[in-house]
Amino acid sequence: MIALLSRLQGARMVPERLRVSIGTASVLGLTECWLDEKPTTAYLMTYAEDGCIANCAFCPQARGSLSSRSLLSRVLWPDYITKEVVEKLKQRDGIVSRVCIQAVNYTGFFDDILAVLREIVEVTDLPVSLDTMPLNRDQMETLRDAGLDRISIPLDAATPELFDEVKGRSAGGPYTWEGHLDALSIAVDVFGEGRVFTNLIVGLGETEEEAVGLMQRLVDAGVMTALYAFTPVKGTKLADQPQPNLNAYRRIQLARHLITKGLAHFETMDFGERERVENFGVDAETLELALADGEAFRTSGCPGCNRPYYNERPSGPFYNYPRSLMPEEARTEAELLELKENE
Repeated sequence: MIALLSRLQGARMVPERLRVSIGTASVLGLTECWLDEKPTTAYLMTYAEDGCIANCAFCPQARGSLSSRSLLSRVLWPDYITKEVVEKLKQRDGIVSRVCIQAVNYTGFFDDILAVLREIVEVTDLPVSLDTMPLNRDQMETLRDAGLDRISIPLDAATPELFDEVKGRSAGGPYTWEGHLDALSIAVDVFGEGRVFTNLIVGLGETEEEAVGLMQRLVDAGVMTALYAFTPVKGTKLADQPQPNLNAYRRIQLARHLITKGLAHFETMDFGERERVENFGVDAETLELALADGEAFRTSGCPGCNRPYYNERPSGPFYNYPRSLMPEEARTEAELLELKENE
């Protein structure tokens, strides 16, 4: 009896179901749908029938959202049996370069994440990333030791005030700006510089100067930023808010690219009275080289992440390109960076 109890206590309680982005489900052979751009990462999400206990104003999974629980941003995430998903990952190892687990906040979520991570690591050599709410040091070390490659703790908002408004206490959520920053600092200690990410959603009411300043602060702390364009989803609190101006988004993307590559610094950039980028603080040759291939306008995040159509319709416009840009596309997007007023 003691031996049996010991085995039961040590057994992995793998959650019965996982959500899988529709593009991922297609490339894994879980469903059939037409894709003109295939995901290069397998995107999975922990399953919570009642959604998330947090209440982020932009998120379909939020406690107060009236959206379908099968949505995240504008992407459909049907649910499947976890064992079936992991088996498909094993069978089709090589068609994606990474697995990314999106965590929904509910009682017991950490145990589910850990169990899913261990199942994946056991059957595939794919690196695994996690996008999660703040965890404590012990939890992060446990995930690292179980094989987690990278971790993201999304701030989403560029300022403490916006954070509070869209995902903190004013939004009816459990999170604080300081708590997220502390968790990011611990994550850098545990995983190392450059292996920790945060998400920044452009279009929540921040200025370009605020967005770029935050990205610089994060890079200086060893945290990389993945950029997202705000996407209104029916049933969420911010359903009626428009997507960001594409010109502004392009300037923030380029600023991120230059900062991440060590080619520019926030302190040397020029922001006018409207707090928008007027000068990137680099010479013309550096700017031209940075724009030549359009890399600055591609999806940002962990290596191998392209998130097709997470923020846009297939008809465009692309906020984040899920593939390499064609030369004419790179030239067209660079034209959006004109520093004069362009409404």
